[in-house]
Amino acid sequence: MAKTVAILGTFDTKGDEFLYVKQLFEQLGINTLTIHCGIFDATFAPDVPNDEVSAAVDIDLSTLVEKRDRALATATMTEGVKKLVPALYANGRFDGIFSMGGSGGTSIATAAMQQLPIGVPKVMVSTMASGDTTPYVGASDINMFPSIVDVSGINSFSNTIYANAVHAMVGMLSYETPKIASTKPLVACTMFGVTTPCVTKAERLLDERGYETLVFHATGTGGRCMESLIRGGFIKGVLDLTTTEWCDELFGGVLAAGPERNDAAALMGVPAVVSVGAMDMVNFGPWDTVPEQHRGRNLYRHNPTVTLMRTTTEENRALGEKLAEKVNQSIGPCAVMLPLRGVSMIDAPGQPFYGPDEDAALFDALREGLDRSRMELVEEDCHINDDEFAAAAVEKLVELMGRAEAR
Repeated sequence: MAKTVAILGTFDTKGDEFLYVKQLFEQLGINTLTIHCGIFDATFAPDVPNDEVSAAVDIDLSTLVEKRDRALATATMTEGVKKLVPALYANGRFDGIFSMGGSGGTSIATAAMQQLPIGVPKVMVSTMASGDTTPYVGASDINMFPSIVDVSGINSFSNTIYANAVHAMVGMLSYETPKIASTKPLVACTMFGVTTPCVTKAERLLDERGYETLVFHATGTGGRCMESLIRGGFIKGVLDLTTTEWCDELFGGVLAAGPERNDAAALMGVPAVVSVGAMDMVNFGPWDTVPEQHRGRNLYRHNPTVTLMRTTTEENRALGEKLAEKVNQSIGPCAVMLPLRGVSMIDAPGQPFYGPDEDAALFDALREGLDRSRMELVEEDCHINDDEFAAAAVEKLVELMGRAEAR
């Protein structure tokens, strides 16, 4: 049975471009479902007209036409597709979604794409694809293609870009890899390069105990993805060993996961072991992107594109207070584990971020701020990357999950 791709876009201002890709898909044997999210009349007849999009949020399209307020129109159509597109997918109307646009079209289309399940093919050809794509991709699996030139007309450059993106979508729709079936309970675990030995050991131990581990790289996006899956009810336990994203959230780094980090497991009662992995560092880009006010700090070139800044005693105290605040929200079994001999690969004797005083401030703030009447605090006299710490963390999480199941 032929697959169907939803083509979502502003067919009033970019109708020729969308008609071009529609015809490409159909020539390649893919059915199309066209959804018009522009305000004015489309240049070709869409399957889902724009008045249906605005009606999804109880707004008459004529109101938007009369006001000619671009901001209002964009906001309305964004909310409309966020409601309409998932409903169309749930009803089996399409198998993948494709769009093209500038900043406005990208914001509308990707808002809809983010509402679809992980694994549904999503392609966005965009002028915004080579910059910060965080607002567009979020915690989703959207594939963004740089448009190189503006999405305006069919020319010798754009037709190649559009065709490549179309063929990528056709490939995703046409070739399916059998899903790996697993009945093992899922455990989420956070990792950074400097906590890899710990997580690798923990992952092996969890596998031996009959769990499947999903490892999330704590780069902002990783933390948001993990939080999203926890909220979705997929995760049975959380081994949050690497909470470094708070360093970037509080002190201006580039890998923040947002103020909701650590909320999902706590508020949903998912058993969790939380630690302080890589809380010794704030992340910046290449060396010359470090803000001027930080140039005199303890900086470390992790690689050509990542510069790390050692957190200070005061910053570590604030980090401990924030983590305690988040953990104290927990309505389910939760434990905080402290590796007293260092929180990352480069926080060890002889390493550039070794800082016993800084770590002590972090640990003391957690000791003082944690609600010990409800939350466990476990202190291990070892480094976070020692095998014994990983083993202790896994044992504690398995214990907490067992306690939750026995309720």
